[in-house]
Amino acid sequence: MWQMEQQLFVIGIILALVVIISGLESWNRVQLRKRVRNEWGRPPRQARFGDKEESLKAAWQLMKKAQPTDAEIDDLTWYDLKMWEVFQQISATYSSVGSEALYYRLRNYDFSSKQLTRLEQLMNYYSQHPQVREELHYQFARLGKKDNNYVQDYLMNSEHRKLGQLPFYILCGCLPIVGILLLVLGQMVGIFVLLASVLFNAVYYQTKKARLERELASMGYLVQTVAAAKRISKSQTPFQAELQQNLRPIQSITKFAFSFQAKTGTDMEWVMDYLNMIFMLPFISYHFVLSKIQHHQSEAYALWQLLGELEVGIAVLNYRQFMPDWSQPTFTKAMTMQGIEAYHPLVSEAVANPVLWRRNTLVTGSNASGKSTYVKSVAINALLAQTINTALCLELQLPHSQILTSMAIEDDVLAGDSYFIAEIKSLKRILTALAQGKPCLCFIDEILKGTNTIERIAASAAFIDDLKTQPVLAFVATHDIELTEILKHSCDNVHFEEQVDDAGVHFDYLLKEGPATSRNAIRLLEVLQFPKAMTAKATAEAEDFENQKQWRVFP
Repeated sequence: MWQMEQQLFVIGIILALVVIISGLESWNRVQLRKRVRNEWGRPPRQARFGDKEESLKAAWQLMKKAQPTDAEIDDLTWYDLKMWEVFQQISATYSSVGSEALYYRLRNYDFSSKQLTRLEQLMNYYSQHPQVREELHYQFARLGKKDNNYVQDYLMNSEHRKLGQLPFYILCGCLPIVGILLLVLGQMVGIFVLLASVLFNAVYYQTKKARLERELASMGYLVQTVAAAKRISKSQTPFQAELQQNLRPIQSITKFAFSFQAKTGTDMEWVMDYLNMIFMLPFISYHFVLSKIQHHQSEAYALWQLLGELEVGIAVLNYRQFMPDWSQPTFTKAMTMQGIEAYHPLVSEAVANPVLWRRNTLVTGSNASGKSTYVKSVAINALLAQTINTALCLELQLPHSQILTSMAIEDDVLAGDSYFIAEIKSLKRILTALAQGKPCLCFIDEILKGTNTIERIAASAAFIDDLKTQPVLAFVATHDIELTEILKHSCDNVHFEEQVDDAGVHFDYLLKEGPATSRNAIRLLEVLQFPKAMTAKATAEAEDFENQKQWRVFP
């Protein structure tokens, strides 16, 4: 009788654990689906896990080696335009597969519309079938994010380390089961077998796991991704057949998904960790999965890319839902860029302005008048148009082109570069890119401001004028009004201006034709109550220079 009660007690504990795990999993999935539904059409909130730029950038470095493209957004351009903030604004992704794919797409693109056509086809389907879009988004959320997952490195590199002797791991994983069976059969020795094996496995697992964290993490996220792909492949999409074709030879590894539970911050993760530790599940599963992946590496990598493409489509469609205005760009062969009501995505209540860029253009105006923001808004629009087929304006026409900037220059103490050296290196890379013969849109803010006035104006004029013989359109923001006169035959001029009255300075941030003509800096000194004698002297000197074209020596 006592033996029967003991057996029932053990069975009851096992059943209780199964019920608890199943209940927690069901509750978490219900809450996750609700979250996906509620967050649709809104700016992405900061993810609790994943999406550190260091991780995404490492994945991008691998992807661009495997998938070379016509153009790349280099680091200087990326940070000049604050594209990390733009990425976060777009990235309504729930998986690292989607985040890595979006980051890559924003930094590499081809001079064709093939990828953009696929993206638009996918988004049109999502728009017409919102239930499919929501189901896929939910499945990506189930997969979750894992920074530094190294899956792409894992898939591209055929040399993978084994984790030790498979028979040994199987033996260690089976001993706790033997102990439980002995207990069920009423053998008290089962307690010792169970406790000893669990203790040994726990110590060995933690020691071994710490040394091989990268391999287990890569394998774990890969297996979970294939499991997600299996669920996603059941939903009809424009790429369903392509997805199923690449999934077919590797889908059998999903039976090991239990061993590699994704880290999504749910309440049941600790239960999964203990089960993995007690039965050595990740180590055993790793060997079985490894063999399958090595024989079907190309299909596994293609599957990863397809899944990323599917979630990028969801993220871009979500971005279009909450942005004030957007349009699909039109690509032309002519080196001109024209747009209506273009605005900067990171500026709250941004003032929209037209784009009529037919040749190299100088943008003048005082500090804070809006010229730098305008130049950056045009650059970001050119980038988003070519990467996600989305222009933040009512209409946009532009050529397929490389995008380069020289804006937020800083001196480099470690490299021993002064501000001016860093600046001319930034400009030199533009010339290097142009030497490849690819069409280019370049954006320069405060050109050569790190040197003296005479050489700055002379060198700037020579640099900009030389660009007229290249396949390039340049937008150059400058305080040097002299450039507008020197380059009036080879450059167009636009400007921003301000109004100064007794209450202070006021900006309308509206683009105006021609060079800047306002001279409000000294007037602003007066408004801020600088000494009258000082402002009067400054006014006289400015007027004298305008008339004589040279500075008078103070007595």
